[in-house]
Amino acid sequence: MAWAQDHTADLQAVTLPAEKLSEYIGQYRGSVEPDVVNAITLSNGSLYAEGERMPRIQLTPESPDHFFVPGTPLRVTFTRDAHGTVTGLTTTVTGSNGNAVNMVRFSDRPAELNHFRDYTRSEEMVPMRDGVRLHLVILRPEGSESDGPALPFLMERTPYGVDGETSTSVNASKPELARSGYIFVFGDIRGRYKSEGQFVMNRPIVEHRTKKDIDETTDTNDTIDWLLKNVPNNNGRVGVYGISYPGFLSMMAGIDAHPAVKAISPQAPMTNIWIGDDFFHNGAFRESYGFDYVQQLEGQKTDVRVQSSEDTYDFFLQNVNFAGAAKSAGMSKLPTAKAFLSQPAYTKFWQAMAVEPHLTKVEVPTLEVGGWWDQEDMWGPQAEYAALEPHDKNHEVFLVLGPWNHGGWVPTTRHLGAVDFGSATGETYRKTIEAPFFEKYLKDRPGFDLKDTASFRTGVDKWERYDAWPPKVGFKPAKLYLAADHGLSFEPPATENKTEYVADPENPVPYRHRPIQATYGNGSKWRTWLAEDQRFVSGRKDLANFTTPPLDHDVTVTGDVLADLFASTTGSDGDWIVKLIDVYPDDAPDGMSGYQLMISDEILRGRYRNSFEKPEPVKPGEVTEYKWSLHGADHTFLKGHRIMVQVQSSWFPLYDRNPQTRVPNIMMAPASAYKAQTISIYESSKYPSHLEFEMPE
Repeated sequence: MAWAQDHTADLQAVTLPAEKLSEYIGQYRGSVEPDVVNAITLSNGSLYAEGERMPRIQLTPESPDHFFVPGTPLRVTFTRDAHGTVTGLTTTVTGSNGNAVNMVRFSDRPAELNHFRDYTRSEEMVPMRDGVRLHLVILRPEGSESDGPALPFLMERTPYGVDGETSTSVNASKPELARSGYIFVFGDIRGRYKSEGQFVMNRPIVEHRTKKDIDETTDTNDTIDWLLKNVPNNNGRVGVYGISYPGFLSMMAGIDAHPAVKAISPQAPMTNIWIGDDFFHNGAFRESYGFDYVQQLEGQKTDVRVQSSEDTYDFFLQNVNFAGAAKSAGMSKLPTAKAFLSQPAYTKFWQAMAVEPHLTKVEVPTLEVGGWWDQEDMWGPQAEYAALEPHDKNHEVFLVLGPWNHGGWVPTTRHLGAVDFGSATGETYRKTIEAPFFEKYLKDRPGFDLKDTASFRTGVDKWERYDAWPPKVGFKPAKLYLAADHGLSFEPPATENKTEYVADPENPVPYRHRPIQATYGNGSKWRTWLAEDQRFVSGRKDLANFTTPPLDHDVTVTGDVLADLFASTTGSDGDWIVKLIDVYPDDAPDGMSGYQLMISDEILRGRYRNSFEKPEPVKPGEVTEYKWSLHGADHTFLKGHRIMVQVQSSWFPLYDRNPQTRVPNIMMAPASAYKAQTISIYESSKYPSHLEFEMPE
């Protein structure tokens, strides 16, 4: 890793005797993440630190118990008990706002934890069919060019840059696969970083009539052609994987697939960026995310992340609408920003980018991966699986759903924010599913035993395996009804009731704790916001809460969660957000007393209730049925917990404000259009608002 600044340059090294250094030898585990273990060893009078995913580094003493790593801002301080025995260590990064990492010493025995395999690195500029050259970084096990068995390729194509890919990085990020041995290929896609050509966001698939008809499928296939012919000692097989945008690119390798592609793993893929992934959800525009991400990718050829010292809640409120925000940032002419402003409905422009209509057959074994709390692309993996599954005659489409945020299966962690899932779920997935998947299809090795779906059931925190998703055998449909007096019931209401609140777009409900930083800005809580404690908004008067009494038995919700809401508004448009929440009891341990954890949630823009292509106004005062998916879940509400359903009308500034009056284009709505409206949620025999899901029989 290259550090922008060396904060240890002024530190003076001292010499400590071997007897003193030996006091630090041992194994240390994270106090918060106990699955992360590092070892401190002594060799030739010097102290070293290493871990399974950390290379061996030398620690230089500046004083007893205080060490640094020259050329980096890393500092290590050892702690002792009252008897002077070393009991732990603390790692800090000088000049960083990040928290210190504390580790507890659990053994005084040295251990060899690091088993990084040496990889040699090369770079290539590879010509595509239209003459444009794309940049590749190739990493292969040292000496494998001529000795040993022929190896398969594992390829990741990305818009985020590949210059940082090294032997160390591939061992740290993919330790199981790196130890096994693959020819790793990392590629800058067209128009990004060192690759030539023009970048197009989520480039649509086109008909391939001439050499000029290019898309991500052709660039993938042309790259593979070159690799097979020019990289020695390969076995003729290719696997493709990636997360987020690279997940979208992984799926491109499975459409009009090259014969050498034997396995793909789209992980949190951008599948349909209007219906359910990055930029829109059911017609509601993800304003702050689109604002930041488009500038990051289209403002220049390399990533520049948006930073702001201002609370983005205030910024977007002051700029009224997206047109105002885009103008203030000078981004109105960026290609995707122009599309936001001119085509807010599900037009042919957005439809052309959609992946799922192309998934009409299973061309290669496919491992889809997603997280229950993925803040960017929760919809994609489930949608791709759903599209492919009817065509899966050979049972080669697999789905993994875990307790993760976006890409949360990569690190070794058992936590998401404050929530502890009891084990290192990402490590379990990588070791027992991902690595065996590629080993089977690229190396003909045994060990991959997933039949269809692996799902981590939260609440009880255990892995389940199903023959399909949603599971069909052993489950029954259930409905949870909104009830009078802010209650919930599994029995339909017998009386006529409604709950009202006033939604004011001048005071929208924030989607996470304020201040709200730029999406990827310094100090941002973006990555864990879906797991935030919802008590920060549940006391507001401009939303409605419906809650069960403390449960007298466990209640499990599995599969797709569907909201069926009967509501009216005094306005001619409106947004509807429904959250399914697990309310922890007051005596919950580990700081979780009273915690309100979102389990499933989603938004629907009212004007798109009947058609995404043809928006229509809402009739003021008329009770209207709104029905939409809150995405999948696999969660057990434990005995003593309560189930909450929360309904609100804004989720700002992740989603732009709905004026709640009919305007042609919300992106450009004038300030005068934003009006407070009275919202009525019905929980009656005539209008039985409810959630639908599956429960174990």
